[in-house]
Amino acid sequence: MKGQTVETRFGILAVDMGFITAQQLIDALKAQVIEDIEKKEHKLIGTILLEMGFITNKQINKVVKELMRKRKSDVDSDE
Repeated sequence: MKGQTVETRFGILAVDMGFITAQQLIDALKAQVIEDIEKKEHKLIGTILLEMGFITNKQINKVVKELMRKRKSDVDSDE
């Protein structure tokens, strides 16, 4: 569909890149939702994955760089 793009999410990309498993992402997302429900500080999924020991800072940086590359590519293709 022209004009429509699906936003790539950090967690999905981290799974695609082989840094975490789908189950680890699910566990982190559950923790994120529970914290939100309990009105605690909202944390980014990368922060939660790091705190759980599922991903490293170096891997987070690689995922973020790839996200930026993909989003720039999406913007360029829309022009």
